[in-house]
Amino acid sequence: MSEVLGIGNALVDVIIKLDSDRFLDDFNLPKGSMQLTDVDTAITIENACSGLSRSKASGGSAANTIHGLARLGISTGFIGTVGHDDVGRFFHDDMVKAGIKPVLSISKTETGRAISLVSQDSERTFATYLGAAVEISEKSISENIFKDYRILHIEGYLAPSHQFMEKALKMAKKMHMQASLDLASYNVVESNRNFLQMIINRYVDIVFANEEEAKAYTGLANPEDALRKMATPGKIVVVKTGKKGSLVNHNNKVCVIGITPAKAIDTTGAGDLYASGFLYGLIKGFPIEKCGQAGALLAANVIEEPGAKISEKRWEIIRRSL
Repeated sequence: MSEVLGIGNALVDVIIKLDSDRFLDDFNLPKGSMQLTDVDTAITIENACSGLSRSKASGGSAANTIHGLARLGISTGFIGTVGHDDVGRFFHDDMVKAGIKPVLSISKTETGRAISLVSQDSERTFATYLGAAVEISEKSISENIFKDYRILHIEGYLAPSHQFMEKALKMAKKMHMQASLDLASYNVVESNRNFLQMIINRYVDIVFANEEEAKAYTGLANPEDALRKMATPGKIVVVKTGKKGSLVNHNNKVCVIGITPAKAIDTTGAGDLYASGFLYGLIKGFPIEKCGQAGALLAANVIEEPGAKISEKRWEIIRRSL
């Protein structure tokens, strides 16, 4: 049996290094947020950054986490929707190259793009054109697909699609899978708080959030207070606290996880790869504290490189360390 099935927005990341945060103000993009745009706005933003350093990679929150797990030797699959275009083929080929089984629906709409604007302090702000990603098909939520996996990992960016997300989580429960959810963005949490609280209480076993997302979910600014409010018996809740590390609550016990020292150049993908390391630890039977340390190790490595992918040289070191 395979281990982890991911569901999320199939996007291609366009990573742009900003020389000033004034650019964010010009386009009314709150620093650190994820803002949805139409295709014309996405193109305008890309054109406005034409003179800046950039790179391209397959992305999307859940896809990044699945990619990390696959590079650690975990058997994985990914459900999403791409366009019938070169960008969609790029996404598919990158999944296959990493050893991931893609379950991709093909749309006439263009493949989605996530423009990751990286500030000088390494904080990232997303202007996202979802494109074909929002046409993710409920036909993909079937027993035939889900039966081959033990864990479902789904991203909070799908929360606006209430019916789809709940159906996926119900299917995971029916198939006796563990369900893992990354809350993904504080503004998504703010807009879908009641729905997210309902599905987490009913269906989710593992929750990942950063400080801002935990605050948006609970209304509590203190990360440990938010962690305790989110926790229920049997559920694993992780609140990532940036340079301070992370907090993990399992069975009313709080573990404080430190960071792996790193020189950050781009925080894109840090939370996604933390989830990769943490889920890897769970699959391998690590104690909860060691799961958090595995997450911290992957997060530290990805922030030392541009984008949400880790180079092969680093993966060799990571695999030896784990």
